[in-house]
Amino acid sequence: MERCRAILIAGPTASGKSALALRLAERHRGTVINADSMQVYRELRILTARPTAEEEARAPHALYGFVSAREAYSVGRYVGDAGRAIEAAEAQGRLPVIVGGTGLYFKALLEGLSPIPPIPAGIRAHWRAEARRIGAAALHQVLAERDPVMGERLRPTDAQRVVRALEVLDATGRSLADWQCIRGRGVIDEREAIRLVLLPDRESLYRRCEARFDEMMRQGALDEVAAVRALGLDPGLPAMTAHGVPHLLAALAGATDMETAVACAKGDTRRYAKRQLTWIRRNMKSWNRVETQEMESVCVNVDRLIKS
Repeated sequence: MERCRAILIAGPTASGKSALALRLAERHRGTVINADSMQVYRELRILTARPTAEEEARAPHALYGFVSAREAYSVGRYVGDAGRAIEAAEAQGRLPVIVGGTGLYFKALLEGLSPIPPIPAGIRAHWRAEARRIGAAALHQVLAERDPVMGERLRPTDAQRVVRALEVLDATGRSLADWQCIRGRGVIDEREAIRLVLLPDRESLYRRCEARFDEMMRQGALDEVAAVRALGLDPGLPAMTAHGVPHLLAALAGATDMETAVACAKGDTRRYAKRQLTWIRRNMKSWNRVETQEMESVCVNVDRLIKS
């Protein structure tokens, strides 16, 4: 490798990627840059497993907890923010170490975004209002009837992406699937990046997910959700769908008991980890796979890649 411009670390939730990123940032004078769509929200430090203050003191961190939960953060905003964070790190003579579990963020960084025209405010407001009025499942049915391709791709519970598909269809007259076939320009050249993807054993990953949620509860996840509840946010906002938030909100409202809420939250996290693993295996075939938990050996191998 003539020049290593960045280290990219992807992996499912609870796979240990943040710890690896921090170790590599310490070894190579790096700045850790977030690539997780939920860790951007400032109100959800515990439930999104953001780095602790102690971890942030060990190396510079960027794009963590800088967006209000009142906002719907997007991949388009992320590309711009990440580009600026990368430039800032390089200007300081630091190596960007980009880490997270949101595959679309990495895809956008490497391949760029499709050139979708801006969506008129009226169209955007209409579909967001429809989502609140009829709910995600019914809105997904509307999408499936008007755009079967995107209806097949998106889950009925993914209100944010269903809204996006409908507003693009209305504004442009073309399916979002058509636009996604047009490649943009990436922020990072993959030839100048070390790309690592953590792929732990599935059963051990599930155990880690459950243990981590128990630890989140001990750290005060319920108080965190209570504070978010007090904001009176639209339940369709992305931050309100973070793992654990809907079920703990239900427990706080008396709609379920705490034991059931925790069990359901753990189930959601396991299913999410499974979807992440499936996406990774389909879309990150050329990445360097890390299946060992021996962090030191992984760091040594990265040292060799940087020097080669």
